[in-house]
Amino acid sequence: MKQIIEGKVYNTETAEELAGANAGLSTSDFGHWREALYRTKKGAYFIAGGGGPRTRWAVAARGGGTGGSAGIKAVSTDEAREWVEKYANDEYETIFGAAPEA
Repeated sequence: MKQIIEGKVYNTETAEELAGANAGLSTSDFGHWREALYRTKKGAYFIAGGGGPRTRWAVAARGGGTGGSAGIKAVSTDEAREWVEKYANDEYETIFGAAPEA
């Protein structure tokens, strides 16, 4: 998947996939979703994924309501960290290095 966002190319084929997550639901369920966090060669983060009409991937459907979609969303380093903490916590230190003790 490839998408240009704010004049920059985000491409799943040339970026490093860092972690993936999904809702664990059948694709026929309106709440299904799947996502993966990527890092470009220049260090930018993005999430590539898709989901049904009851997810953050929902888009307006022709004739009303919502439908599912897929795409790429550029995210900041802080947003990438939050995503990993929520969906791939075991991968955090592999991706970002050791976290400080609380």
